[in-house]
Amino acid sequence: MSTISNYAVLNTGQKMPLIGLGTWKSAPGEVKTAVENALKIGYRHVDCAAVYNNEAEIGDLFKEIIGVDKMVKREELFVTSKLWNTKHHPEDVEPACRKSLEDLKLTYLDLYLIHWPYAFQKGDSSFPKNPDGTMQYDYIDYKETWKAMERLVEKGLVKAIGLSNFNRQQINDVIAAATIKPAALQVECHPYLAQNELIGHCQKHGIIVTAYSPLGSSDRMWKAADEPVLLEDANIKTIANEHGKSPAQVLLRWQVQRGVVAIPKSVNAARIAQNLQVFDFALTEDEMKTVGNLNRNWRYIVPKIVVDNKSVFRDALHPHYPFNDPY
Repeated sequence: MSTISNYAVLNTGQKMPLIGLGTWKSAPGEVKTAVENALKIGYRHVDCAAVYNNEAEIGDLFKEIIGVDKMVKREELFVTSKLWNTKHHPEDVEPACRKSLEDLKLTYLDLYLIHWPYAFQKGDSSFPKNPDGTMQYDYIDYKETWKAMERLVEKGLVKAIGLSNFNRQQINDVIAAATIKPAALQVECHPYLAQNELIGHCQKHGIIVTAYSPLGSSDRMWKAADEPVLLEDANIKTIANEHGKSPAQVLLRWQVQRGVVAIPKSVNAARIAQNLQVFDFALTEDEMKTVGNLNRNWRYIVPKIVVDNKSVFRDALHPHYPFNDPY
């Protein structure tokens, strides 16, 4: 039997459940049911973002089931949202946060993240593009954006603020400029991209790490035919069989056992339930090492576009692109 608690403690003192429901790629019409199923079976952490275009539907559910005499009390639920790349200018940060709050039918967020360190051109389009298909960028410094994020805490709109997809140097830049330090970093993380150095760096600074795509995100649009499929890894399957668990449960247990929050996305009721059932077993020290040794620095989540008939990393030339550094 596992003795690990089922939450991490942020530097604000907030308890953040170690397993949350991810909502990226959850289609309108599906996401409300998925979140409802999750909350019914005991999830108390939902990860959202403005750019997922489904916060209003999630908010319709929240309005129905959150309240003093309803299924979930607000203080029991941990809700994250994220500031999109077109809203990095300081004057746009509060309106963007308020729009997410309005859509989610909430008065505050538990955690609000800067979604990416680089900015796109301001405007109504989430993905402003040039005629050749390349992105229209903005070059505002994320440290300016962070100052505006701090004001959201001061105004009581959010309880904690953090970062997503930032590398070590960028995290250091923010910490150096910050009055309120980042509470969390959300990054792609799974055994093929273990992020050990980045997690170690965050732990030194009291920053909790959340793993997105912890199961390898096999339903992405830009999936390559020849990429490795994490859920089919023979080592993971062997460990799963040892414990009478699924490969997905082993992947999630590996994360929570090393103190990393995980936010698997699913709209399948059975898998949503299964993903939460990771606190009734523990991996041995050898099994933890076996999973950790699968690291190959393999990123599934790097946005790509086609330029001159070639698939290229969409944002790699932006000066704030985070993945040119090792971590």
